[in-house]
Amino acid sequence: MTEPSLRQRAGVWIESKPVQHFIVSLIVINAVVLGLETAPAVTRTYGDALKLLDHLILGVFVAEIGTKLFAFRLRFFTNPWNVFDFTVVGVALIPASGPLAVLRALRVLRVLRLISMVPRLRFVVEALLRAIPGILSIGGLMLILFYVFAVMATGLFGGNFPEWFGSVGASMYTLFQIMTLESWSMGIVRPVMELHPYAWLYFIPFILIATFTMLNLFIGIIVDTMQSMHTAEHHRDRAHIEETVHEDMGEIGQEVRALRQEIRALRDLLGEQRRTG
Repeated sequence: MTEPSLRQRAGVWIESKPVQHFIVSLIVINAVVLGLETAPAVTRTYGDALKLLDHLILGVFVAEIGTKLFAFRLRFFTNPWNVFDFTVVGVALIPASGPLAVLRALRVLRVLRLISMVPRLRFVVEALLRAIPGILSIGGLMLILFYVFAVMATGLFGGNFPEWFGSVGASMYTLFQIMTLESWSMGIVRPVMELHPYAWLYFIPFILIATFTMLNLFIGIIVDTMQSMHTAEHHRDRAHIEETVHEDMGEIGQEVRALRQEIRALRDLLGEQRRTG
């Protein structure tokens, strides 16, 4: 009987707001420490202290994960965010020496735990993940669009500008640069227009479609997903409130009925006393 009670108390404690705020503070401090370790001047002066602090914070993270495993056991792995935290902390425990020295750079992944610890950040990431099917559909449409325009550009401008449009692959990369609006006018389009004065008839429609239409579709998909999640969360909260109110009303109704029975019993008792008196 003691063990389940201890597990329950451990779970409540590790999920409490003070502990969660403490862990978030350590994540921020750890991020600063990892950043300072990249500065040679700081490392020469405070390198040992930074390493010690990093190890202490990692020890706290390990203790946190261990406490959750003790409290929730296999239920710990049913939460994707717990699995994410377990993986990030586990990577930091791999010895970063010899052929595994490259894993030392992965220590910065611990900073990503802020996503799992801050509810609003979790909400944004979950919205992005749920929007992936729609994003993939728009990505496929953009791929078709790029291919069509790349074939046209290769045929129209490849002879005079082989570096930009010499092949379909080169044309697609150039069009991607144009889509980002990075030096698209002075760097690419105007030099092309010196030999092809009507090239703007090709580039302007492409920019209007690829940059101002397709990219806004990505934003629209994500915003719509976030709105749907907000609505679903609102419905869940409302249903929970209605269920709670219904239960409370049921309990109040039972209490009222019990009071009525007691009042009737008292009336009957008083009436019987009056008759006998």
